[in-house]
Amino acid sequence: MARVSFTGNLKRHVACPPAEVAAVTVRDALEAAFRANPPLRSYVLDDQGRLRRHVNIFVNGQMIGDRSAQSDAVGEADEIYVLQALSGG
Repeated sequence: MARVSFTGNLKRHVACPPAEVAAVTVRDALEAAFRANPPLRSYVLDDQGRLRRHVNIFVNGQMIGDRSAQSDAVGEADEIYVLQALSGG
């Protein structure tokens, strides 16, 4: 199973421990994590299902290419890391 981990910035707002999920796309992995933790969805995705502006997702160290539908492929042993960037001046 793929492993989804979340940055410490997200953990400050909502409990989101790493999750082992069965998935073939990044979106499948996210949906599995959201089923286990519904409040997490609004921190990661906007109301149209796209990644929020300051959220990036990496699969095995490579940033995903499809921010809208999160259709990038995920393998059984892949590491998915959801990162909420900090901004400010």
